[in-house]
Amino acid sequence: MTPRYLHAKMMTVLPALTLGFALGLKHATDADHLAAIGTIATGGRFTSRAALVGASWGVGHSISVLLVGGALVIMRLPMPVRLALALEFLVALMLIGLGLRSLAARRREGHVSAARPLLIGVMHGLAGSAVLAFLVISTTTSPVSATLYLLCFCAGTIAGMALVTALLMVPVRASGRHAVRVEQFVRVAGGVASIAIGLSLAHRVGIEDGLFAATP
Repeated sequence: MTPRYLHAKMMTVLPALTLGFALGLKHATDADHLAAIGTIATGGRFTSRAALVGASWGVGHSISVLLVGGALVIMRLPMPVRLALALEFLVALMLIGLGLRSLAARRREGHVSAARPLLIGVMHGLAGSAVLAFLVISTTTSPVSATLYLLCFCAGTIAGMALVTALLMVPVRASGRHAVRVEQFVRVAGGVASIAIGLSLAHRVGIEDGLFAATP
């Protein structure tokens, strides 16, 4: 391949890769993602630690997207509808559980193991792989371009969630001697939001989308 051809190819692919990264950033701010990470991300007082929690979520999400979504893209196959809905329903139950756990806790944990946000991210990634794979399949026929797109999407998701969780620390750090009360408010608000979004998602998936119907 000549340098001119490679340059032209990059100029063709670059907008799609940039779009993938931008959509990954936006994907990190979805309500169900924020609700889940908001129940565990603001423990302690360090922005860097909160960012690490968010990045761990993003890595878990990316593992699912690359393995499951990538496999669907390579095989050019859609995920079975009932399986996709079942994964979304599991995410709804997880959100409800995280919300209840957050409300039951007397105070925020000072340290959150990276394993928990990683597993939460894996679950979210599994639930979102079907739609993402469908979008990639419908917009590109090149396995290489699809793989690069997914990688950029994942990079954007990791960066976006790290940034979002770091920003969650701003009110806590700015509150000074009232930090404990602010943390308690964020914990309760995050727990209530997580439960509400989880119930709404469970109703949509189970009733409106027909997970438990004869034909979803």
